[in-house]
Amino acid sequence: MASFTHAPRLVHALMPTIHRISRPPVGIAVAAGLLCAAALAAPAPWYYWRSQVDGQRICAQTSPGVGWTRDSDAFEGPGCQPRRRVIVVPMR
Repeated sequence: MASFTHAPRLVHALMPTIHRISRPPVGIAVAAGLLCAAALAAPAPWYYWRSQVDGQRICAQTSPGVGWTRDSDAFEGPGCQPRRRVIVVPMR
């Protein structure tokens, strides 16, 4: 019969490898979560902003800084353009 005196030492030596194999890869889970979040992200709306100093009006997605107030509702199109309306005509 074979002696199993080295078996506990062998299992103890392989334990980090076994633990590494059985643990789910964290990097893949984080990457998958970021991809899901990016898929749900929407572009920022555009607004007209009015200067409190001279009344100048500009179009931007975020506030140009101190001294500017939002002067319009949100535009969904780029550059303060209204969203394009697409008309679908069914074929007969």
